Amino acid sequence: MVEHISDEAVVEPVRYNGHFHSRNGLCEMALSTFRKQGAVLDMLVSNGKELSGVKEIKKVTSVWKLFMLILLGACGLYMCLIGVDHRVTSQQSFLSSHPMMDYEGACTKNSRSPFSDIPEHFPRPQKYDRGECACTSVHYFAILSMQRSGSGWFETLLNDHPNISSHGEIFSVKPRRENLTTIIQTLDAIYNLDWVSSAAKNECTAAVGLKWMLNQGVMEYNREVSAYFKRKGVSVILLVRRNMLKRLISILANAYDRRMKPLNGTHKSHVHSHEEAKTLAKYKPVINVKHLPDNLRRVQEITDDALHFFNGTRLALVYYEDLVRNPKSIETVQEFLGVPARKLESRQVKIHTKPLQEQIENWEEVLTRLKGTEFESFLEDNDYSK
Repeated sequence: MVEHISDEAVVEPVRYNGHFHSRNGLCEMALSTFRKQGAVLDMLVSNGKELSGVKEIKKVTSVWKLFMLILLGACGLYMCLIGVDHRVTSQQSFLSSHPMMDYEGACTKNSRSPFSDIPEHFPRPQKYDRGECACTSVHYFAILSMQRSGSGWFETLLNDHPNISSHGEIFSVKPRRENLTTIIQTLDAIYNLDWVSSAAKNECTAAVGLKWMLNQGVMEYNREVSAYFKRKGVSVILLVRRNMLKRLISILANAYDRRMKPLNGTHKSHVHSHEEAKTLAKYKPVINVKHLPDNLRRVQEITDDALHFFNGTRLALVYYEDLVRNPKSIETVQEFLGVPARKLESRQVKIHTKPLQEQIENWEEVLTRLKGTEFESFLEDNDYSK
């Protein structure tokens, strides 16, 4: 509840001639005295024709009126300044004695989230009024990941929550990441709840964020973005796929689908039916084994760099395989975002579900190339077993 401070609450009476008066009362007294003096002087002037030295009386009267006007103005200015100073002091005293009220008088601690370790915000969108949810605290987040790491499916899970708005891969549009200024402007719009998308929950959003691929400017401006996240209290979810070999299969299959469009001439990065998934899974890519270990190491280096760059933020490392294997993992993510945990569902259907050797055209070559390397575990194909 917002408490308002009335003018009467901060105006004290003033002692004058042994009696207490309000400042407004003193002003009225001064005006009354001025009117009475003016009336007397006007009477003298009107009767001046019967007196000698009328010109002298008029001159004295004019000077006296001017003097009284100046005196009254000075008195009014003094009382105004004293009143303003007293009002500011009284308001500060009032706020300090009411810890339940924010400095801006917007929201009380009673309306805040029970997740005390999460930075809280009370944004004021320019495009609409949050209404009864104005005092619902909002938590900011960013999902950092790489393409074909399960981020699309993960984000649909989050957006199934009635109080989470994750606006998608916003920086896939190049002008938005053209420079640091455009990046900050875009982030400000998102976190002020002014970004419009199908994921927006608007008024009662309790957690708002986006999906940001590591090759879309966030690593290039990692220092500036990390500083922004710290300053704004943005929580970072680094979503990683452990089995980078399966991620590579997904990348190659998606590139093929983009070229060939086997689903009735339409490219789909994600599907919502088992029939569509079965059609896309028919493609078995040929993997270049010569540079395979180096490519996998490069992906690991990028992940390590992201962990290093954003280590100073409120960070959670989340593995795609854990989310698939253990549905309760998504509850931990919801707690990290400061929203009540609930069962979340996605309409997306997993495309590649067959054993790994049935997904790669040159499986034997891949098997031979990775045997004895740090990536040999990727061949075991038990990522999703409990």
